[in-house]
Amino acid sequence: MEKIAFTMQLNPGCQEEYKKRHDYIWPQLLLELKGAGIRDYSIFLDEGSWTLFGVLWRVDEHGMNELPEKAIMKKWWAHMADIMVTNPNKSPVVNSLKPVFHMD
Repeated sequence: MEKIAFTMQLNPGCQEEYKKRHDYIWPQLLLELKGAGIRDYSIFLDEGSWTLFGVLWRVDEHGMNELPEKAIMKKWWAHMADIMVTNPNKSPVVNSLKPVFHMD
């Protein structure tokens, strides 16, 4: 298993809508994420900067690289594009974070 972390950017004032959409995340999307090997996925918000911080565990033989081609993923991105900073294809702008400290 590998832990990865990343940031995304929420549009100011959209925190309630972002949470609401995730409270009712589509079951088909959850199945796709789990099928890609994603485990224990959390997203946190810094309300001062509107930065979303995601952290997840993924299995060694994950399929995350195929997720952008999945229809459900593209549909989710389109659903979220009005409240986040996105790329031209509506995927969220994601900044990978480099691990610098860990404590067990």
